[in-house]
Amino acid sequence: MLRGSKVGLRARHDDDIPVLRAELYDDVVNASRAEAGPWRPITPGAKDRRLVVDDTEQGHVPFSVIELDGGTLIGTATLWGIDNHNRAAHIGLGLLPSARGKGYGTDVVSVLCHYGFVVRGLHRLQIETLEDNTAMLRSAERNGFVREGVLRSSAWVLGQFLDEVLLGLLVQDWKPDSTR
Repeated sequence: MLRGSKVGLRARHDDDIPVLRAELYDDVVNASRAEAGPWRPITPGAKDRRLVVDDTEQGHVPFSVIELDGGTLIGTATLWGIDNHNRAAHIGLGLLPSARGKGYGTDVVSVLCHYGFVVRGLHRLQIETLEDNTAMLRSAERNGFVREGVLRSSAWVLGQFLDEVLLGLLVQDWKPDSTR
């Protein structure tokens, strides 16, 4: 398990799936804002790629996020779109509603940076998020990510186009958390 100051990132367990499905993916508004495509219901037991891990997929590394105090499941974290040639990847995370607003997002991003830069030897990490997702913007910027641009009206979300902010962090600009 990878550890931050508040959270741990570990492999997905079978008993995580019903919780993540109910609290993240069955929430139409949350899922519509977090996913690149339209929300659709998923049949219980379906092999949904967002939940069920394919350990052979090399370009996508999903984690379950747990609270270190008590080991409670609080969300998901992903390093995706891993490009080994250019040594780059994207970061994504989703916290359960009960875990939001407690500083976990900043710690998750920190741990994903450690994984990407130290464990995987990447050169660049990137985040794309909706312009009004202030929690993600704050978590990214607290970890050294820089706003590199705005993709105007690039995300169709629940009947309207929204802007996306593109943020990047290079390994030489990263300041590792000394608590790890």
